[in-house]
Amino acid sequence: MTTHIGLVGGGNITVTHARAARAISGVEISAIHGTNAEKLAHLCREYGGTPYHDFDAFLQHRPMDLVVIGSPSGLHAAQGIAAATHGLHVLTEKPIEISTARADALIEAAKQSKVQLGVIFQDRMKPHIRQLKNWVDQGLLGKPLFVDARVKWYRPPEYYANSRWRGTLALDGGGALINQGVHTIDLLLWLLGDVVRVQARTATTLHKIEAEDTAVAILEFASGALGVFHATTAAYPGYPRRVEISGSEGTVILEHDRIIAADLRNPPAATTESAALDENQSASSAVVSDFRSHQAVLENFLQAIQQNRAPASDGLEGRRSIALIEAIYRATKTPDRVAAV
Repeated sequence: MTTHIGLVGGGNITVTHARAARAISGVEISAIHGTNAEKLAHLCREYGGTPYHDFDAFLQHRPMDLVVIGSPSGLHAAQGIAAATHGLHVLTEKPIEISTARADALIEAAKQSKVQLGVIFQDRMKPHIRQLKNWVDQGLLGKPLFVDARVKWYRPPEYYANSRWRGTLALDGGGALINQGVHTIDLLLWLLGDVVRVQARTATTLHKIEAEDTAVAILEFASGALGVFHATTAAYPGYPRRVEISGSEGTVILEHDRIIAADLRNPPAATTESAALDENQSASSAVVSDFRSHQAVLENFLQAIQQNRAPASDGLEGRRSIALIEAIYRATKTPDRVAAV
């Protein structure tokens, strides 16, 4: 049976979604919605599908079973709610939205329409990150004590200047934290559990944008663990993301989504093969050339639809990172720079 997918967007990430969809047997791109006529025409020529400039007309296209949303973050809820109302399953890019209020509206709409809702956090599908998750869940690190997470990336001025939405509060919801940092925020919550309190500062140090290009936060986890997190798009030339987790039984270091050190009191018998490591140059480029993890997210979402179960990251999971990001932004506006989550 063929699954018919509609794509919403037209930028770099929609190309990634199209390539991921085309790589899956039994999946067909039936329609693509976009606002840039030239990009939209190119996408449809390259990957198939009927082009639509009108979103309402796009939603009425049939056959279509689900939509994959790759539009600016501040449009995810409105477009997702409209799709759900038309009986279409919704898989949206990160973040789920730019506020928990909008995220909640989308989650409720999907529930009322009885359709699946998923959020694309492809890092959860990467082999070394899944290995680390297994080790944490098995207790191989012992009691989590401290985490240091660094997203020291670089984006050139034109990354923002050539975009109508990046770095804007209305459509991006912020800057380096909510756009680039959200993946790592999601990972910290997935690996180590909820955060209950934050202390934070943000700054616009380099780029001419209304949002921040640098954010630093101290995280207090419900487990008692402490964390330091910082994200920036101003660290020329850009460095691989690095996450260091220390527990009572050892330390694991993740760099560019690969476990580069695992100093454990009781090491596991086997480690992850490195053949499928992520090849994207995320530290210095927004282009996603290696779409395998996005393909894995889409395959998982299709299985969730078929089996009527929650996908790897459903709406409630996607909401967690936005709730923490909201708290970080809220903390930056208080006199003591502290906020509860």
